[in-house]
Amino acid sequence: MQLVAEFSLAGDALGWLEKNDLDVLITDLGLPDLPGLAVIAYCANRHVRAEILVISMYEDEQHVIRSLEAGASGYLLKDSLNEEIAGRIREMRAGGAPMSPVIARLVLKRLRPVVQAAEEVDSSWVRPTARELLVLTRIAQGFSYAEIAKLEKISPHTVHAHIRNIYSKLAVHSRTEAVFEASRLGLIVAPGRV
Repeated sequence: MQLVAEFSLAGDALGWLEKNDLDVLITDLGLPDLPGLAVIAYCANRHVRAEILVISMYEDEQHVIRSLEAGASGYLLKDSLNEEIAGRIREMRAGGAPMSPVIARLVLKRLRPVVQAAEEVDSSWVRPTARELLVLTRIAQGFSYAEIAKLEKISPHTVHAHIRNIYSKLAVHSRTEAVFEASRLGLIVAPGRV
């Protein structure tokens, strides 16, 4: 293994990634100038064959899931030993998805209800309507409820009604969960804001 570059600021890393190739990117999420997610997403889009490993102190579901959605192939906690990290990089390059045990359990816990729900789906499951999915796509693009109301020429009350229906149909409790679940089910593609 060879370290080809290291940066303390995300902006410097993004500038380097624009001009250079790499096999593995290791990043933290708590960078001083930009979120580490920006580095992950940029690298995943620009260097599609590169493997991305997050090494972070954050072990909550939101940070983990967002990192994996952005393009990370693995997620280790900072308390990992240096020898373990080198082995995990080799594992990742061989096609694995290295995760600290706590992170792996969190991901499994997050997916387990989804798997159970998918197995229990029957003819009583109601798919979100096209209008509800359009509203959810706008949320995934980063628009506020008020902006969605203006774009779709509907009242903010109607936007809220669509959101309540989506939460109920997808059995979720937040916008992030709704976007994640709808993306996972292939109901929407979560593009960037237009």
